[in-house]
Amino acid sequence: MKELVILRHAKSNSAYSVNDINRPLSQAGIERIQKISHQKSDFFAKAETIFSSPAVRALHTAMIVVRELNLPMEKLKIENSLYTFSGLSVIDYVYALDNQWSKVVLVGHNPAFTELINHFSDLSINYLRTAGIAQITFDEDHWSDVYKGVVVLGQKKNNI
Repeated sequence: MKELVILRHAKSNSAYSVNDINRPLSQAGIERIQKISHQKSDFFAKAETIFSSPAVRALHTAMIVVRELNLPMEKLKIENSLYTFSGLSVIDYVYALDNQWSKVVLVGHNPAFTELINHFSDLSINYLRTAGIAQITFDEDHWSDVYKGVVVLGQKKNNI
């Protein structure tokens, strides 16, 4: 059995004139991910590793979750290939995950994460909102074999 948690970064602050990868979180984004961390703590329970895009907004989101839930910082790893907006790239990333992990958290970006959820489930969501979260459980024992899983959404809307 494999479990995948998909967390889109919290709301960023576009007021700064910086490259996309360096865009920080907004204050509202920080407050929302702090709240989500506690409200959805069961989504992160027993996660063996947390992979984050190197983008400041994604990494800061992941760090807030780790801090708020008192998780070991060693669980957090920066994964350059998650700084993508391509669903196919992230889907391939999931298929290539090491089978030593049964539960993995990915922190990254749209539209890639919306496409990821739609690919690995029978859902058809419009978009994964900032700080949106989904958990997909698969019956398969190898990441390379995962197909359609059972999804639990962070919110009961088509835009999660």
